[in-house]
Amino acid sequence: MRPQRRSFLAYGSALLGMLSLLAVLCFHFPRLLTSAEFRAIYTEAFARHLLLAGLAAAFAAGTLAILRGRDRRVALVGVASATVAVLAGGTNVQLDAIGDTPYSLGLDWFVLSLLFSALVFVPIERQYGRLPLSPLRRGWRTDLAYFFMSHVLVQFVLIAVTASTATLAALAAYPALRDAIQSLPVWVQFLMAVFVADLAQALLHRAYHRVPWLWRFHAVHHSSREMDWLAGSRMHLVEIVLTRSFVLLPLLVLGFSASAVNAYVVLVGLQAVLAHANLGVRFGWLERVLVLPRYHHWHHARHPDYLDANYAIHLPLVDRLMGTQRLPTDPEAWPAEYGVMTLETVPRGILRQHAMPFLPRRHYDDHVA
Repeated sequence: MRPQRRSFLAYGSALLGMLSLLAVLCFHFPRLLTSAEFRAIYTEAFARHLLLAGLAAAFAAGTLAILRGRDRRVALVGVASATVAVLAGGTNVQLDAIGDTPYSLGLDWFVLSLLFSALVFVPIERQYGRLPLSPLRRGWRTDLAYFFMSHVLVQFVLIAVTASTATLAALAAYPALRDAIQSLPVWVQFLMAVFVADLAQALLHRAYHRVPWLWRFHAVHHSSREMDWLAGSRMHLVEIVLTRSFVLLPLLVLGFSASAVNAYVVLVGLQAVLAHANLGVRFGWLERVLVLPRYHHWHHARHPDYLDANYAIHLPLVDRLMGTQRLPTDPEAWPAEYGVMTLETVPRGILRQHAMPFLPRRHYDDHVA
């Protein structure tokens, strides 16, 4: 007997209901739960209209799922969460003036990023996916927890990155070089920044694979057994801080303008999600210029021939310069399996995976296989 397929209506209702409840909490505690930098990007009216749409969709999808008898408990979570959100004030929560605060959680960044990423990538992967992979595939809860952690703690990550790079960048600053770079058009600076940052990232990335104690942090990222838009979120917090510091440092030392660096940050977010996505689409000549799904999927392949290959996250040119570009001769070939070579070395769950690099234990009974 085949197992019943999960109801996307029920899980969609649960997602929207819980995100709506988190959004209401953001309205109640904006200083504590929302990022000042991200608040500047959207308006209060936009957030209220989006919350209203989310509440309506959560109620509608949950009700339909319950009537159809599919995953009723999950649907009830969505309806109940939306109900609590309405009782807590819904779209009518009044906002007082938001004063300055040195620290805050990026809960608004998590809510909006997860919502729009799911709205874009879930339909695209269902239509053009290389594999018929459900968004609720094995390990999705762990990857969602990583997505939550990296987005909610975004300000604290930035503080750690800034603290680790600002002093070094100031000591190594070259005013003449900075002025020369900033005299260039922003689009030229952006292209240069992408190359410089990707080269720095690829060198560190190779060190993650070759230095045993660094690999224990990076193994968490490679432990995903399926590849989709959410899988790229699986990164140890220490690796996030190390990588962003190492990449940001040369950009600060060389003195790229804030506009060029901000544009690069946007590219990082988009391309990191796209490179891990479950997309079987071929992009023609773009694949020789940009790192796209097939290129990066081979880096995640559970295959001995690709353990030291394809470290770039933006430009295949970087791998060609490093001598680490490697793809199969068959242009239609994709990896048969993903994950670390020795699956027993990485436990399941975000808490145990974060503890794993610091423990002497090397094999786990409850592992990612």
